[in-house]
Amino acid sequence: MERKTVLSLIIILMFACLIIGLFNLGILQGAKFRRLSDSNCIRLIAQSGSRGNILDRNGEVIVDNKISYDVMILSQDLNNIDQALTLISRILGIGIVELRMAFKKNFISSSIPVTVAANIELKNAIILGEYKIEEPSIIVAPKPIRHYPYGALAAHVIGYVNEIDRWRLTKLEDYGYKTKDIVGFGGVEEKYDYYLRQEEGGLSVEVNHRGKFMRVLGFQPPRNGKDVVLTLDLKIQKIVEENLTGRKGSVILMDPFSGEILALANYPNFNPAVFVHKRTKLISGLFNDPDAPFLNRAIGSSYPPASVFKIVLASAGLELKKINPATSFVCQGSTMVGARRFSCWDEHGVQDLYQAIAHSCNVFFYKTGLLVGAQNIHDYALKLGLGRNVGSEMAGETSGFIPSPLWRKINKFQNWFDGDTANLSIGQGDCLITPLQATNMLAAFANRGSLLTPYIVKSVGGLDLSVKKKRFTGVPFKKNSFEVIAQGLAKVVSDAKGTGNVLSTLPIKVAGKTGTAQVPRGATHAWFVGFFPVDKPRYAICVFLENGGPGHAASLMTKQIIEAMNNQGLI
Repeated sequence: MERKTVLSLIIILMFACLIIGLFNLGILQGAKFRRLSDSNCIRLIAQSGSRGNILDRNGEVIVDNKISYDVMILSQDLNNIDQALTLISRILGIGIVELRMAFKKNFISSSIPVTVAANIELKNAIILGEYKIEEPSIIVAPKPIRHYPYGALAAHVIGYVNEIDRWRLTKLEDYGYKTKDIVGFGGVEEKYDYYLRQEEGGLSVEVNHRGKFMRVLGFQPPRNGKDVVLTLDLKIQKIVEENLTGRKGSVILMDPFSGEILALANYPNFNPAVFVHKRTKLISGLFNDPDAPFLNRAIGSSYPPASVFKIVLASAGLELKKINPATSFVCQGSTMVGARRFSCWDEHGVQDLYQAIAHSCNVFFYKTGLLVGAQNIHDYALKLGLGRNVGSEMAGETSGFIPSPLWRKINKFQNWFDGDTANLSIGQGDCLITPLQATNMLAAFANRGSLLTPYIVKSVGGLDLSVKKKRFTGVPFKKNSFEVIAQGLAKVVSDAKGTGNVLSTLPIKVAGKTGTAQVPRGATHAWFVGFFPVDKPRYAICVFLENGGPGHAASLMTKQIIEAMNNQGLI
């Protein structure tokens, strides 16, 4: 074959390969390379909506949002990154190494701007904005962040927001949640996160090969989250927290006819803002604090009820006709149960039911408990809502525990003795309840027979939920039983020797029960549970002080709270 023919065949073959290659690139893989080309010149700049506000029952803001500024870098030209970071470092006073680490940590794709500094001051945002022409790869983007006008107020009710963790992402990915989303942790922020969370929008912009902005290609407006209105009354919440500060424990006020929680406070507490501003040392200190500031003691921890439990004994005794209002026992300061002597805190003499409740006579209730029997005590405690969840809307509710002979047999392989019944009769031993359960039990005596489902969210996005949430369970007691015990609770305060007599000087008549709970270590726990005004109850209240001393301490705090409420015209 002639050389000229061979050369012609080679040239034809080369052109054929070139045509096939062009066909492959332009036709077969054209869509793919168009996408790559577009992603090389198109940038997506996210714009976040605002998370829904959280308001009190009167429309007062508890949590809202304020504008913050993030510094981001368009990362197409990686050669210019150091130049941009150097400028940012000089203006913000942040080390270049720290900025590089932030860039590396937050880099997802060259088509997505990378956040290198968050929550910068407005004056620095303005200064960086002036360098836009000189350094077009730097973007200063406004972003709404959580704002807490009252700091730590109602922190356990609200919860806090933080970047989504792996566990939550695994559970929520199918609902549109993604890496680096800000979500709620604890309280209303977590329980109603789906409604509170915003929807991101943003700009699609075209840039040239140097990363310089050319034109806007599209805009998707962001969507704000829905507002959540709580049942809390901010004025009462402030009073409660001012009185509780510095005393470990919990205080609850509830409407005894609707179940609306009007105030719920715990101490120690925390300021949710530390998570917004990434105060790492403060956050670490809170999580390692042995006093457990994140613990919602009102619902998330259970305690021996002590003499508060005598309300259960009185109810069971009346309903089973083991006692009546005139039944009396002699208290000589102690009584024998089997071979063991069980003490009372004083020598009360002859005590009928009213006096026994008012003076919190242990001997009367030891004897009543032995008449009623341990299994009946257990059953009546459950009827009054103790030892089981009340259905709180907040995360982390615990059920408490009411022991019984059957439980002891199955779980401890031990027999139940009369001494165990006597111990249970005054709310000691294995018996545990939560402050919210105690509040709910007292509400049943305030309203004379309805066990409520307490709730804390009134409406979401303008939709009133209160009608759906007003759920009642009738307590199957005779009306007279409620009346007798309510009269006994009123005597706790009105009787000169009543354990809550410190409240008798108030212009408002209060009924209630004190409790001093023995614990294995430290000082006793102090309880006061009650309702007021006695004639037309508007509030059920529980004051619980962990290692706070005798029940008198809780009564004294109750007095201070009611006094402040009355002075502000809230009663």
